[in-house]
Amino acid sequence: MSNLELYELEGCPFCAKVKRKLDELGLDYESHFVPRAHAERDEVEEVSGQTGVPVLVDPEHGVEGMAESDDIVNYLEETYGR
Repeated sequence: MSNLELYELEGCPFCAKVKRKLDELGLDYESHFVPRAHAERDEVEEVSGQTGVPVLVDPEHGVEGMAESDDIVNYLEETYGR
């Protein structure tokens, strides 16, 4: 069982893409919804160094703040896929 965390924005298509992959792989994760305004995204900036979403945190594998939906989907498939 992993302790994945996903920083996301409601209605974000890139976040939805990552969530589909998490669900497809049957992975549990904790969602952190960020504010719409980039200037108010202090929490995600602390984790990843930037204010965009989605951002994945996977402490079990040393991932402290992976950005970019394609990178996250590829990582999840490689790490947790069959």
